[in-house]
Amino acid sequence: MNMDEYRKKCVSADEAVKVIRSGDWIEFAWGASMPSLLDEALARRKEELHGVKLRGGVMLTPMACMDADSTGEHFIWNSWHLGGRERKLAQNGLAYYIPIKYSEVPRYLRENLQTDVVAIQVAPMDEYGYFSFGVSVSHYAAAIEKARAVIVEVNEDMPRAHGGYDHTVHLSNVDYIVEGGHRGLPELPSAPASEIDKRIAEYVLPEIEDGACIQLGIGGMPNALGKMIAQSELKNLGIHTEMLVDGFVDMVEAGKVTGLRKQLDRGRIVYAFAAGTKKLYDFMHDNSSLAAYPVDYSNHPFIASQNDKLISINSALEIDLAGQVCSETAGSNIISGAGGQLDFVEAAYNSKGGKSFICLPSTFTDKKGQVHSRIKAVMTLGSVITDTRTTVQFVVTEYGKVNLKGLSSWQRAEALISIAHPDFRDGLIAEAQMLRIWLRKAQ
Repeated sequence: MNMDEYRKKCVSADEAVKVIRSGDWIEFAWGASMPSLLDEALARRKEELHGVKLRGGVMLTPMACMDADSTGEHFIWNSWHLGGRERKLAQNGLAYYIPIKYSEVPRYLRENLQTDVVAIQVAPMDEYGYFSFGVSVSHYAAAIEKARAVIVEVNEDMPRAHGGYDHTVHLSNVDYIVEGGHRGLPELPSAPASEIDKRIAEYVLPEIEDGACIQLGIGGMPNALGKMIAQSELKNLGIHTEMLVDGFVDMVEAGKVTGLRKQLDRGRIVYAFAAGTKKLYDFMHDNSSLAAYPVDYSNHPFIASQNDKLISINSALEIDLAGQVCSETAGSNIISGAGGQLDFVEAAYNSKGGKSFICLPSTFTDKKGQVHSRIKAVMTLGSVITDTRTTVQFVVTEYGKVNLKGLSSWQRAEALISIAHPDFRDGLIAEAQMLRIWLRKAQ
């Protein structure tokens, strides 16, 4: 019966996207699961459509529909979290960021947003009529609940993900099926770790104990830390994270991960979406030690914090002497998004024995070759606050780590200046004095 219904719903990509109307809101893609055939078919309909609003994020591949429309008259990209491609679109006025607390996105979709069509990539249907969302569980189930029509593009290379709940869609809830054959998945190679990344990671590693539960972001520093953990003497680690990356595979293969000390999902690796290399995707396929969940489970601070010794490691662009963290913009220029950083900053601190780390190099070099401190007296004008000063716990640079919890304004300034690049410390002290947050020490 399932196969009869399946065949009736199979159509070409061009036929499937006919359900999309001008003005519609389309939940389209997340991370490594871009439905490329549907994307190309939608681009071919450009002249028929106006004001189609696409939602997605962390795009790793070209977007044909956006490349086809240089005016924004036909397609408007709305990003849950900007990747590099989306950042360029945003700079040209063709993409717009949706400010989020990532754990709340399914609720936004259910309560507050219009979703007319869901068009996503999935793994092949199983014998019970279910399509796995594969590498991107995130918020898809919530979007499907609200949609007028659901289109799935089947990729034979999409790993079938085991999960907790809301990690599949049943054939009965799908309107159109587009068979894509073997299309591979876009790869996100691990960012190489610099010497600074390694020094920062060396400050974090001693804070991790046997039985800790790990959340890692993406980038050179988390990659360096993942490799250090894999080579360490740590044991019985657990994983409860937002994004599954290659570094976790290294930790599992090194025998560091059992999940047996976790209080939730004991013995299983929890995540909301995955992006990495083929090594990661092969590891994921039909792996019953994994548990893919919607992001309102994986990232909810109350849920994640129930795992003891939760260690959260995330990066930032700049921090001011009050302890406010910006991880999204450079001044008014959008760089990325909030993602689940605040979710895990809160979760780790509220976990029994947990610790939250914001890690950043002490400086950056601009296009003119000028070096600037990432620790500022006050935030760059226009910078967005990702983590408020009251939520931040550990801050780490290549010059050390400090715990800001409970510190007064002058103690915060003193602590943060102590891990700034030495070339900028005197200037930061002078600015702190002007802001009346520097305690004149007794001689």
